[in-house]
Amino acid sequence: MVYRIKYKADGTIERYKTRLVILENTQMAGIDFTDTFAPVAKIVTVRTLLSVATARNWPIHQMDVHNAFLHGDLQEEKSLYGLRQAPRCWFSKLTTALRRYGFSQSYADYSLFTYSRGNIYLCVLIYVDDLLITGNSLSKLEKFKASLHKCFHMKDLGSLKYFLGIEIGRNSTGLFLCQRKYTLEILSEMGLLGAKPASTPVEPNHQLAKASRSLFDNPNRYRRLIGKLIYLTFTRPELAYVVNTLAQFMHAPRHAHWDAAIRVFRYLKESPGRRIFLSSNSLLSLTAYCDSDWATCPITRRPLTGYFISLGGSPISWKTKKQHTVSRSSAEAEYRSMAMTLCELKWLSILLRDLHVSVTCPIPLHCDNQAALHIAENPVFHERTKHIEIDCHFVRDAFQDGFIFPAYIRSEEQPADILTKALHPTHFHLLASKLGISDLHAPT
Repeated sequence: MVYRIKYKADGTIERYKTRLVILENTQMAGIDFTDTFAPVAKIVTVRTLLSVATARNWPIHQMDVHNAFLHGDLQEEKSLYGLRQAPRCWFSKLTTALRRYGFSQSYADYSLFTYSRGNIYLCVLIYVDDLLITGNSLSKLEKFKASLHKCFHMKDLGSLKYFLGIEIGRNSTGLFLCQRKYTLEILSEMGLLGAKPASTPVEPNHQLAKASRSLFDNPNRYRRLIGKLIYLTFTRPELAYVVNTLAQFMHAPRHAHWDAAIRVFRYLKESPGRRIFLSSNSLLSLTAYCDSDWATCPITRRPLTGYFISLGGSPISWKTKKQHTVSRSSAEAEYRSMAMTLCELKWLSILLRDLHVSVTCPIPLHCDNQAALHIAENPVFHERTKHIEIDCHFVRDAFQDGFIFPAYIRSEEQPADILTKALHPTHFHLLASKLGISDLHAPT
């Protein structure tokens, strides 16, 4: 038996939960189960759906399935929590019910289902047993919820307030997403509620990759801490760079890495309620920024890519990732950064099409490297680009096809700069404000 206390967003107890769970380590592959994978909604899809629903003033409701895994139809003898195949079978059962009702499954994200009949449009987003439901007709939305009640044992949570540990507030200006409760819980667990706040999450000119101090004596604790920080990047894009850096040392963390992780929480102590804002006055047009820090890793010399994408001014997608190869110049590194950002834009355009949002082209793609922009626009730069893989050159094809418009932006104004390097406090907070992050009070 597993006992758990479920809490509301304000910290009060929602209910005491008891669950009978099977020991899955007794199962044998090929005998007790075959496939186990079950898709869950991408967090970018969550932010994009919420941004579209907010801009169109759609109601957003949430539903929870009681004992979701027990609804799955298994070929095996029994279905209980703990079975490895239970999530996959539950998703298959729910998918069948949604398709029977008339929903279509998105190819951009298999957890997104859309319903379109005449001028009625509904969307359902699935994260295991949590469902987000929105659309342009409240009456049709209520009818659909009633239909779900007939198929499964559902709990109607009403208007969206708290989802995946994310606190959500809404007013006439838009939607606020923050993880204040989750942040304070971690600070309390670490005993850092009384710690001295830090102005930035990481020291400028740090040398974490070359740290030579002794190995940290509790690597599992370090890994758990970094896992919590990764979860915080769902609503805190300014943490992407430092989390990416610290995650590279999870196999053998040193005391310097632990101290750097503690500094991140000292930064969170300064503003635990910082949030992103999805505007209700959005034109739903995509804008992208990309940046690269050339040869940033002193060990591998591979560049770091960072991109930031907004939908009508609302932040929906961001990432910090080390590139797969060594670049011979900063222009090449920036060009590869543009290619990675273009991949995300292509995917987002498909996702938005499923959400009945027409993407306005060309999409502005801002870069602070003039040479990379010339490479994207000029096909005769043969000597500089002949060694670059062919797949990167679809940036040039996308420009010629009118899908993107590479645009220059000064480094001092480049929001993606915060995703590729450690900055001094003044510049850090300036760029953080450009990411749509604020400390303003959110409605409850």
